Amino acid sequence: MTAAATSTVEAAYRRCEDITRSRAANFAYGIRLLPPAKRRALSAIYATARRIDDIGDGGLPPDEKLDRLAETRAALHRLPADGGGDPVLTALGHAAARMPIPLAAFDELIDGCAADVTGRRYATFDELVWYCRCVAGSIGRLSLGVFGTAEPARAAPLADALGVALQLTNILRDLVEDRADGRIYLPAEDLDRFGCTLERRGAGFADPPGRLSELVRFEAARAARWYDTGLRLLPLLDRRSAACTAAMAGIYRRLLARIASDPLAVTRSRVSLPGREKAWVAARALVGRSA
Repeated sequence: MTAAATSTVEAAYRRCEDITRSRAANFAYGIRLLPPAKRRALSAIYATARRIDDIGDGGLPPDEKLDRLAETRAALHRLPADGGGDPVLTALGHAAARMPIPLAAFDELIDGCAADVTGRRYATFDELVWYCRCVAGSIGRLSLGVFGTAEPARAAPLADALGVALQLTNILRDLVEDRADGRIYLPAEDLDRFGCTLERRGAGFADPPGRLSELVRFEAARAARWYDTGLRLLPLLDRRSAACTAAMAGIYRRLLARIASDPLAVTRSRVSLPGREKAWVAARALVGRSA
């Protein structure tokens, strides 16, 4: 690689790391535990995923969003050979040429974002799992390509399961915000089971608080079981990759525990952990202790 090409690639990675630091507060606590090459590669994956999410969540008309997603899909299919001069894709292509990153998983992420754009809702939990695998399980499998493992066939479904756990946590945390955007992710069969509609009333929901609490606790217990499965990935990773994964999962698992202990908190404000608690979780992950 020429000096000019090396400089271009280095600048591309710096751009991805800047995006990750500024846009991914929880993700950043884990990624900083990785060695430089893996940290840069994972930043490229995150920056690409962030771009796709921003298209789906942006203010363009739905048809234009779908066109942009199709253009992004086509650009990703040209990797790793051609980044098109785009710094994020240049960094991702460079990483994918050196690590077994399954770039096809981005197709699933785009499929999930397209489902958001078209306003898809989910009748059953199995349908919701499909969505979670698309938008978060895909990131787990992409990340596994950076981490590396001696047992990829065993590790991939565990990385996928951990992604499902993280996405279920996000769905519960963002219940009010998503509903304000016209999105309902919780399965219709579960809403019916607990007698909830998630119809809005003021800043919250019209559902009786007791029923809504039972619904949120039920879904939180489900998410906890997905964490139990997904965290079996840790022994299949090297120490730094396991620490990165444990930090990110630990932050979200503690967030889930907070939601489960006070289900109606999600209707009052966006539930989060203070920075010092996130740093504590990351520090424990680095020394191999559970959060």
